[in-house]
Amino acid sequence: MQMEVRPDPAEVGRARKWARSRLAGPGVGVDDSLAETLILLVSELVTNAVVHTGRPAVLRLSLPGSGAGSATVRLEVADASSRAPVPRCVDGDATGGRGLALVDGLADRWGWSPDGAGKRIWCELDRCDGAQRAAVAYPGSASAYEGLAFEAV
Repeated sequence: MQMEVRPDPAEVGRARKWARSRLAGPGVGVDDSLAETLILLVSELVTNAVVHTGRPAVLRLSLPGSGAGSATVRLEVADASSRAPVPRCVDGDATGGRGLALVDGLADRWGWSPDGAGKRIWCELDRCDGAQRAAVAYPGSASAYEGLAFEAV
């Protein structure tokens, strides 16, 4: 399922609401920690696309079927900017610049790839009864930078 995102910061709230409304069908409760993490990731990736590109984007959400005990939830945001995510150091008083650092810390896997004239940033959350694994960035994708925040442009 997907949602078109206009280049307007108000779209971030609409994207969160849209994603939350899609969770009930696959059996993810709104109070489930997976739901809260997913909504935060939607917020961060859509914010990056809207704020740093100023162009429309597409939010895609792939959810496991109803009753799936172990499955993967995948979130993608495709935008029209071909510029790769750039590491950005921020100090403790900065009010922004930590979006992809949050994605790195919360997702089981994440990365980015060129997509036509733009790019696609994706992340995955494993839905299972066991403890979550540490985030892993794939070769050729954005990698984890300890202590750095990232800016998607």
